[in-house]
Amino acid sequence: MKIEARQVEAFLRKPDPKIRGVVIYGNDDGLIGERAAQLAKTVCEDLKDPFRVVDIAGDVLKGDPARLADEFGAMSLMGGRRVIRVRPAGEESTTALQNLTEAPAGDALIVVEGGNLTPRSALRALAETEPTLAALPCYMDNEAALEGLVESAARALGLSVEADALDWIVERLGGDRGQTRSEIDKLMLYKGGDSGKTITIEDATAVLGDTASIGIDDVIAATFDGEPVALDRALDRVFAEGGNPVQLVRSLQRHADQLHLVAGHAAKGGNLEGAMFKARGLPRGGPVRQRFERHLRNWPLPRLSAALTTILDAEIECKRTGQPDEAIARRLCLRLSQAARAGKARR
Repeated sequence: MKIEARQVEAFLRKPDPKIRGVVIYGNDDGLIGERAAQLAKTVCEDLKDPFRVVDIAGDVLKGDPARLADEFGAMSLMGGRRVIRVRPAGEESTTALQNLTEAPAGDALIVVEGGNLTPRSALRALAETEPTLAALPCYMDNEAALEGLVESAARALGLSVEADALDWIVERLGGDRGQTRSEIDKLMLYKGGDSGKTITIEDATAVLGDTASIGIDDVIAATFDGEPVALDRALDRVFAEGGNPVQLVRSLQRHADQLHLVAGHAAKGGNLEGAMFKARGLPRGGPVRQRFERHLRNWPLPRLSAALTTILDAEIECKRTGQPDEAIARRLCLRLSQAARAGKARR
């Protein structure tokens, strides 16, 4: 059984009792770990309980494919339902999982952390098609999901988040759920130490500024200016300092969105200054403003529309193809940079 996105939260709170095993997979290792732990805790709150929680590595099952079925039927010495965590797991666990579906009796919950399984994966296909198994995909958070995480964490502490601060935070968070949680927790810990009830952009920059200073702005500038040499240097610096490729793709998308908003307003005969005001976080002056105006001149509306489609395709590639995210991000920047150079050559 495949768990659809709209079913995930309900399933994690209360798994279907007929499900014997759940294969959790995707390209977000942090989210896989978080959901696996959440699911396991529906059976046993203390995941360090040696009598009710068993950890097995996937490669162990290759040599002992009957073990999962045996663990499923075994009783806890101290009473209570048991949870069996299989991690890391891959195709070598498929036979063991098939044996689990054929086991005569048992009540343990098997939680398999399967990594980034492709649609051709036998392990994933088994979990999606067997009625006593479930497949739970975990892919990197999109912008709406990141906004929800930030706002949910703030509400839990009785805080609110300014709109500009929320935009700034989301732009700088990565796609990995584990890293995202860590950054949000740092921000909430910082804000919990003062009397203010609203998280401002000043609060955000004070805590997350270090993660934002890895050169993404330089990549955006070089990409939309069509400067390949500067772009190559900026990309090398970003990734050498641990930059997240999906975060970079979303930053490019945000910049293109803002340009498209202003260019579209101007194309309809609207006031350019008024349209610029709608571009959130854009300063009234200085080098960032000058760069934005320069990009507006070089990127007419049709080219911006094409750029947005190209960026969206790249984000989908990151989530679905299994190709290295860094290679996808570099290729995207190069394509946009080439479009910028071609635009300048035609002027």
